[in-house]
Formats: sequence, structure tokens, C-alpha cells
Amino acid sequence: MALFFYTAAGRDGQRVSGKIEAQTRADAFRKLDQERLQPISLLQEGIDHKNGESAAAKTGEIAPARNIRLSRSQIILFTEEMSDLLDAGLQLEPALRVMEGRKELTSLKAVAASLRQQVREGSSLSNAMRIVSPSFGDLFCNLVAAGEISGSLPQLLKRQAAFLVAIDDLQKKVVSALIYPSLIFTLGIGLIFLFMTYLVPQLTFLFQKTGKDLPLLTRLLVQTSQFFSQYWWAILTVVGALIFGFNQFIRSEGGRRWWHRTQLHVPLFGSVLRGRFYTQFSQTLANLVENGIPLLTGLRLFNGAIANVYLRSQMGRVIEIVAEGGSLSRALQRVGDFPPMFIDMVAVGEQTGNLAHSFEKIGRRYDKELSLRIQRLTALIQPVVILIMAGMVGLIAYSIINGIFDAISTLRPD
Repeated sequence: MALFFYTAAGRDGQRVSGKIEAQTRADAFRKLDQERLQPISLLQEGIDHKNGESAAAKTGEIAPARNIRLSRSQIILFTEEMSDLLDAGLQLEPALRVMEGRKELTSLKAVAASLRQQVREGSSLSNAMRIVSPSFGDLFCNLVAAGEISGSLPQLLKRQAAFLVAIDDLQKKVVSALIYPSLIFTLGIGLIFLFMTYLVPQLTFLFQKTGKDLPLLTRLLVQTSQFFSQYWWAILTVVGALIFGFNQFIRSEGGRRWWHRTQLHVPLFGSVLRGRFYTQFSQTLANLVENGIPLLTGLRLFNGAIANVYLRSQMGRVIEIVAEGGSLSRALQRVGDFPPMFIDMVAVGEQTGNLAHSFEKIGRRYDKELSLRIQRLTALIQPVVILIMAGMVGLIAYSIINGIFDAISTLRPD
């Protein structure tokens, strides 16, 4: 019997460490699975892991690849293919073998090969995903663990694939809608820079030759151009210092919390960020609760995947209230950052005993609202950016033309 030291995640999402006796690594993995523990690391006593040796290396096997980075599209493709193969009746190891045989998918091929090797050793798919690629994330791995426990892994992967596709389409819509305004803004800034650094200094000499007072707008334009040409280094220094100071501020705990909270209240953009959070929250909880994960455990798993520090702290308060025996709807109401309609629909799910169905309805509702908000936002951004840049360029052009006409008028014979 060999002694193995493990670090694993329990059903409540908390990490636990300990030791276990087993004949082989596969036997150790099976014992941990029987105890409903999802292994994160498993080290055998007497093996020098610091020098990179492992049980697989000593037996002549190729060590599985680790820390393989995958793009969002690759994760979606992996999830869709895995759900289709499992839904078609294949077992996990043959399904991974099929994915490993796809020569055109280099990164996914390596991921599938590493996952299959660890699954053959007795590891669960969720634990293997944690080890092979950090791109899957804790929440995704916990969802896979829930599917393995409940026996509904194909259905869960299919829902997760649909969720990832929806989020990816959402981001693509925002990016594609901002491409044209960004191009207009960049060209406008370049045109203004050309005016201020080349054209205006050339015309300044002509204006000075006339000896006549220039119009107010032209004088302001010339003075601004001179200031930029003489103190451009100071301007860049101040801007760089402000950017550096702001980055340092938002890296601090209090500054990051303030910045993340401010983002949620920015006009137009804040409503989109909040709507996205409500959609992800409801859809994720629907997946977890429907697959047999207790509500409190699901809240903890979701909270660990929230990137916004302010929202994470608010969800922490919700978890505390629920852990003390309070209902989720009352906890959301006490926190105060959730809309009344959201809370009412959660309360209905609690009363009917079908919280997963209520979360699915909430997710569909807020997904539609989010799409409408994005459409309105993108429809508004384009004309606003164009009007602002056209106004700035037009003001500069008018100042130049007005100064030129005024200078020409002094050259006319009396």
C-alpha cells in the first residue's frame, strides 16, 4: 500500500487536504470519488515531484500536458463536441479518443490526449480539466463535477455550450458594433493632430504677416497649437502619470472595489453590465440547481467565478444570509442590488419548489432585455461619436477658414 497526499474540492466547493492509502494512483482516485471529493492534486509519498518526476514517468508513460491555454472559441468547440459524443452513447474515454484523433485541432488535440490519459489513470474529468488547462475555469470544472455526480454530464455540457455561445455572441455583437465608431474616432483624432501640428503652424506665419487682430476662435486655435508644440512633453508626462496613478489606485483593494462599483453606474454602459450579471447569475444557478447542487453550494461556486469585486462582495452577503437560514429572495432584497422583478420571480420559484425553472425563466427574460440594451447602446454610440468628432473637426476648420478670409481681406487694395 502506498500513501498519497491529496488536495480536493468537496461538494460545497471548499478545498480540503489529507492523505489516503491505496495500491495505485487509480485506486486512490477511486477512493476519493467514493468520498465525493474532486481531486485537485494527488502526490505519492517518496516521489520527488520537485525534480519533475511522477509515477507516470517512472513507469515509462508520457506525462500529460498541463496548463494548455485555450481560446473561448476552442472551449466552446470542445464543449459542443464532447456533449455530442457523450449524447450519442460513447463513454468518456472513447469520446476523448475521438477528439484526440482530430488532426486539424492542435490545442484541442493536446487537451483531449492529456484528459484521456488522466481519465485512464482513474481521475475524474473535472479534476483532469483543472490540471490540463486553466482556461476552463473553476466554475466550468465544478459544473462538470456536478454532471459526473448526478449522471447528467451530456445534458449539462449541452446547456453549458449553449451558455458559452450566448455569451460569446454577446461579446461579438458589442465588438462589431464598436468597430465603426472606433475607426471614426481614431481618424478624427489623427486629423485634429495633423491640423494642430502641421497646418496651423504653417498658417500662423501668414496670420502674423497681416498685422491684423485675428478672430477670437482663430487666436484660441493658434495659442492652443503653440502650447501643444512647446509643451507636448509635459502633456504626455502628465497624462502618463495620471494613467499610472489610476492603475495603481484600482489595483488596491479599496480602489478596485470603487472602480468596479462605478462601472455598474456609468450611464448606458452600467445597465449593460448589470444585465449581463443578472443573466449569468440566473443561467448559472439554473444549471447548478437543476443538476442537484444545493442552492448554497451553487451560490458559493458562482461567487468564486465573479470578476467584479463589488458584486462578489454583495453575493458574499447573500451567501451569509442564506447560510443563516434565510430565503434567497429575502437575501437579494436585503442586499438591494437586484431589481424587484428579479426578486419576485425568485420568490415564486421558492414558493413552488421549482427554483431551477424560475432561474431559467429569469435568464431568458434578462437575456432578451440585455440584447435590447446592447442594440440601443450600439445604435446610440455611432451617431454620438460621429457628431462629436465632426463638431471638433468642423470647429477647427471653421477657425482656420475664418482666419484665412480675415487675412485675405487685409490684402485687398483700398
